[in-house]
Amino acid sequence: MASRLKRQRRKRFATQAAAFLLGNANLPGFITGTIYQGSLKQICLPGLNCYSCPGALGACPLGGLQNGLADPLWRIPLYVLGFLMLIGILLGRFVCGWLCPFGWFQELLHRIGWPSRRNKWRPTADLPLHRLLLHGKTVMLAVLVVSVPLMMRWLTGYGIPAFCTYFCPSGTLMAGIPLLLANSQLRELTGWVFSWKMSVLLAVILLSLWINRPFCRYLCPLGAIYGWMNRFSFYRITVDENLCTRCGICTRHCPMSAPIPFDGNDSSCIRCGECVQVCPQNAIVCGFSRQAVQPVKKKAE
Repeated sequence: MASRLKRQRRKRFATQAAAFLLGNANLPGFITGTIYQGSLKQICLPGLNCYSCPGALGACPLGGLQNGLADPLWRIPLYVLGFLMLIGILLGRFVCGWLCPFGWFQELLHRIGWPSRRNKWRPTADLPLHRLLLHGKTVMLAVLVVSVPLMMRWLTGYGIPAFCTYFCPSGTLMAGIPLLLANSQLRELTGWVFSWKMSVLLAVILLSLWINRPFCRYLCPLGAIYGWMNRFSFYRITVDENLCTRCGICTRHCPMSAPIPFDGNDSSCIRCGECVQVCPQNAIVCGFSRQAVQPVKKKAE
């Protein structure tokens, strides 16, 4: 079982690395501090990969969604909405677990985190604080991604992509820092907004040493969108209630604290596949299937 888990983690690590390199293959941009503006930039990348990253070949779907909502001509971002629906229905949060560069960054930090494993926090699925914080993703989506751009457009005629401008730690890491390092003129223009965003990034970095994927878990609006589609996605978790013994091993190994036996397609599941590898009964299947999910029934109190 341990060897299966190690192989799964290596496979996912390699896929995450490949997704990052392919999506950010404009390597000269990191040296010159320029943003690629070619035809590929019209295509969205599935994960949280900032448009302004010097290496990015594609656009960020969240940035595209906000810019569409902030458009003074009131043009609905149909392409971005369609892209999010297509990827969500096909993969759900598989994108978060396998293709998102910022999720990979947090995982790397967690691997090298606190020296003692006892100093790391893995909340249980039914912990009240954990369940409350899970709503943070939806709040970020509703307020910064949707409401603020629309409200500012209505009040002033020009909307603001508030999440990208004032919060996104992925943008700070992948775009803000590389651009400032390569452009001395930009460094002279930094102000309180960049200082604030650096503070957000630093907080995510420190939290990632203690808890796996804190931003993905509690704050990512893109994760909220894909999470809603977990239940409908073609790539899904299936638990065989006839084989499951409710031993809890899958839940204890889940990096996102998803209630796998009782709700394998919970919005917090990132389809990492670790539960499949550690299940001693081989009761869990993860893949493309429209087979009816058979969740295990909880014991009566």
